[in-house]
Amino acid sequence: MIKDLKYLMSYSIALFAFIGISLGGFYNYLAVVFTFVFIPVLEIIVKKSDEKYTDEEKKNRNLDPFFDLLLYLNIPIVFGIFFFSLEKLALTSSVYDIIGIILSASIVMATNGINVGHELGHRKSLIARTCSKLLYLPCQYMHFYIEHNFGHHINVATPEDPATARYKQTVYSFWITSVIRTYVSAWQIQLKLLKVSKRSFFSIKNDMVFYTFFQLLFLVFIYYNFGLYLTLLSILMSVVSFLFLETINYVEHYGLLRKKEPSGRYERVKPHHSWNSNHTIGRIVLYELTRHSDHHFKSSKKYQILESLDECPHLPHGYPTSILLSLIPPLWFSIMNPLVRTHMGYSD
Repeated sequence: MIKDLKYLMSYSIALFAFIGISLGGFYNYLAVVFTFVFIPVLEIIVKKSDEKYTDEEKKNRNLDPFFDLLLYLNIPIVFGIFFFSLEKLALTSSVYDIIGIILSASIVMATNGINVGHELGHRKSLIARTCSKLLYLPCQYMHFYIEHNFGHHINVATPEDPATARYKQTVYSFWITSVIRTYVSAWQIQLKLLKVSKRSFFSIKNDMVFYTFFQLLFLVFIYYNFGLYLTLLSILMSVVSFLFLETINYVEHYGLLRKKEPSGRYERVKPHHSWNSNHTIGRIVLYELTRHSDHHFKSSKKYQILESLDECPHLPHGYPTSILLSLIPPLWFSIMNPLVRTHMGYSD
C-alpha cells in the first residue's frame, strides 16, 4: 500500500498549475515547465519499470478502493482549476499571462480530466461512466466517450480509426483529421446504435444530443457568470486540452497497422499494435496510460494492474518528451520512422 502512494504524483501537474496561476507572471507557466522540462529530466534519471503482478496481487489491487478514490478526486480538481483560471484571466490583460494560464489549465484538463475520464469510461458502473463524461465536459469533448469506446477500440491500428496516425503523417495534419473524423464517427456510431435498437433520432438514448445540449449549457453558464470574452477564452482552453489529447493519441499509435486477413477482416488487436512506455514518472502521473499496449489488449483492465507486455513496441522516450518531439516533425520522423519500419516491415 505504501508503495502505491506514488500515484499521488498524478496530482502534481494540477498542484503546480494552481501554485503557478496563483502567483502569476512567469509562474503561470510553472505547470508547463514541470510537465515538459522537469518530468522529462526525471525520466532520464529514474530507472524504467516493467514489474509484473501475480494473480493474487491483481485481485487485491482491483478490489482496493484507494485506486478508484484517486480517480474520482480529479473531478473537483479539474473543475476547480478550470474556474480558478477563468477568475485569474478576468484580472489580466497581459497576453503573456493569458497564454501561460491557458496552457497550464489546459494541461490539467487533458491529464487530470480527459485522461481520467478515459479510464473511468471503461468501467462498468453507471457512476464511473457518468463521471467520465463529466470530466470531458469542460474540454467540450464528450463525444469522445462514444467514439473511443465503440469506435477506437474496434478500429485501432486501421485506416478506419481517426485516432491512429498514418506513417509519415505530421501531428498537425493529424490534429485536423482526428478531431473532425472523431466527431463524425461519434455521430455515425450513435445513429447506428439507435438503428440497431430501433429507436428514433429523438430518443432519450441519443447521447450525442445530450452531449451537445450539456456542452452548450455549460458555455451558457460561463457566459452568464463571466461574459463573452472569458467564454471565448474558455473555448480556447478546451481546444488546447483536446489537442493535447490528440497529440497523445498520435504518439500512442503512430504508424502501426493491423494486417488484413483473407476474409477481409483485420487481425485481432494485439499488444504490438500500440506503443508502450515504461518510463516511470510518466506512468505514475498519467495513471499508467503509457502502458497502452496492455490497455488495448484488454481494455477492461484497471490502470493499477496494467503491465508491460513482452511483444509490444517501446517508445524511445516518455510521453512528455515524445509530445515535444512530435511537434517538430523532421525530428520526430528521424527518431520514429526507423522504429516503425523495423516493427512493421516497411521498406521506406
